[in-house]
Amino acid sequence: MKIASFNINGIKARLPALTDWLSEAAPDVALLQEIKSVDENFPREPFEDMGYAVETHGQKSFNGVAILSKLPIEDVTRGLPGDADDEQARWIEATVMGDKAIRVCGLYLPNGNPVPGPKYDYKLDWMQRMHARAAELLTAEEPALMAGDYNIIPQDEDAKNPEAWHEDALALPASRAAYRRIVNLGYTDAFRARTQAPGQYTFWDYQAGARNRNHGIRIDHFLLTPQAADLLTDCQIDSDIRDREKPSDHVPIWVRLSA
Repeated sequence: MKIASFNINGIKARLPALTDWLSEAAPDVALLQEIKSVDENFPREPFEDMGYAVETHGQKSFNGVAILSKLPIEDVTRGLPGDADDEQARWIEATVMGDKAIRVCGLYLPNGNPVPGPKYDYKLDWMQRMHARAAELLTAEEPALMAGDYNIIPQDEDAKNPEAWHEDALALPASRAAYRRIVNLGYTDAFRARTQAPGQYTFWDYQAGARNRNHGIRIDHFLLTPQAADLLTDCQIDSDIRDREKPSDHVPIWVRLSA
């Protein structure tokens, strides 16, 4: 089973680029972030024509997450538990029915800038709620993963120019500590389980020639429960997608599970 995550930075702006990549990469499941569309306006037909079932948790102009799956999906839930008043569309879950059932959670973690301020407070509160959900997933002792745009640079090695990010919400000590608390529950960072090589990024800003100078950061992650980690056979970043016409500022990252 090939499961991908892709922050597409606007479904309407990136539709041709997304369908081209789906045709080439052929993931069984794609978790999308920043669809920037309400559910009723999401362009379902191109994906359904490709054999994907479509589940969305949308929001007008901002945020929004989706699941595309060629495999049967069950028990879809929307929204991160813990705050009934949170109106931001940043979390979607479903169980994908392959040879083994996999619980997939697609997420778009808050950016948190500027700091200090309410946006950073919301980021840390959201991560605390995510920690609680991550702990619940572990208690099921079943294959599960949390994937998406975490807006977290876990370590300095995950940035070309780490000094430029030290005062940013993506790399502040409190942000990194909140991320480590989730990982340390018993999760595996799928990409780092496959390689420790530096210079591996999933995001390059549109400004200042960041892509040409490879001034990237790794902020899109797959975290796997032990049962999912046992199934991991590969994890790759499709970095060349950033060089195509009208790209997102992110690129896809994917895992392959023996499921």
